[in-house]
Amino acid sequence: MKLISSTMFRRLVVAGCLATAGAVLAMAAGDLFVRHGAEGHVYAVADVPAAPVALVLGSEVYADGSPSPFLAARLEIARQLYADGKVRAILVSGDHREWDYNEPGMMFRWLLAHGVPTERIVLDHAGFDTYDSCARAKEIFGADTLTVVTQSYHIDRAVTICRELGIDANGVGDDTVRTYHNAWYNSEARERGAVVKALFDVVSRRDPVFLGPYETGVDQAVAS
Repeated sequence: MKLISSTMFRRLVVAGCLATAGAVLAMAAGDLFVRHGAEGHVYAVADVPAAPVALVLGSEVYADGSPSPFLAARLEIARQLYADGKVRAILVSGDHREWDYNEPGMMFRWLLAHGVPTERIVLDHAGFDTYDSCARAKEIFGADTLTVVTQSYHIDRAVTICRELGIDANGVGDDTVRTYHNAWYNSEARERGAVVKALFDVVSRRDPVFLGPYETGVDQAVAS
């Protein structure tokens, strides 16, 4: 077997170091970007300013149709915001890419079962990631002012993306599911890469996976 020459080895080491340094710098830039963008716009449930709409970002739904603890916690915050008069409508945005996996449908059923009237809930079936959910909230549903709801490790990114897309957004982040230590730490670790994607998405101003015609669901829910 032919051995790698010392010159080639040095080149590989240098290339690896440069790639690692580039990745670290990209993550640092993305982290700074989302933290700066969300500064002053993240609140507790009791303190967040009123807004017409709460945007609840989707998360895992189990095979039996029940929400993961992360998603249930987000929905509970939205329910509290509605009950406290902090929002008049709730836009649930998540993944329904496949027929038998329906985050928005489950979110609708949960809110309905917990006292939120049908006419106050609007479903977005094409919220495949945070950027798509924010872009569609503005472009498809006309939500110019909203409160975005997710977990605290994710809230800076969500608020920043929404604000960069022209939405007057504040956010509420959940901390109650920190007790699910492994899932929480894994999500925090994934967030390091997600902030880089967020920076790219905002700079590129890409279209969401699905656009489509304007939908009046949020307008009607707010006015009802």
